[in-house]
Amino acid sequence: TGRTKHFLSLVGEHLSVENMNKAIQLASEELNICIPEFTVAGVPYDNFFAHHWYVACDDKVDAVQLAKLIDEKLKALNDDYAVERRSALKDVRLNVLSEKQFMDFMQAKGKVGGQHKFPRVLKGSMLDDWHKFLKAQDPTLSIPA
Repeated sequence: TGRTKHFLSLVGEHLSVENMNKAIQLASEELNICIPEFTVAGVPYDNFFAHHWYVACDDKVDAVQLAKLIDEKLKALNDDYAVERRSALKDVRLNVLSEKQFMDFMQAKGKVGGQHKFPRVLKGSMLDDWHKFLKAQDPTLSIPA
């Protein structure tokens, strides 16, 4: 699929793209919503860390409920994740965005077409660019500094 190299392991949680895809699939099925795109970033949080999810969903969904459900699914899918959620990985944040926002960002980056997929894990300059893009669209959006 072109995304198998993506993983997130800030503190030993060892989340693979397969874990992420499965958790999103299970959560979307349980809530009867469609999530065509998502990405996640590791962010600092109160001297520890958090995962910040950005989820494309044009259906009506409560972000707190969705974050909790994804977190529960990941704990069930990945023992390392479950362990780290009790120690250094302190929180799971989530923003619900439109699918158009994901596509517009890719277009702004010059990555249009089927061969270009939105990264499942954002870090470094790509994460900075994503945050700037989102803040430009909605200055009130709560995203990590």
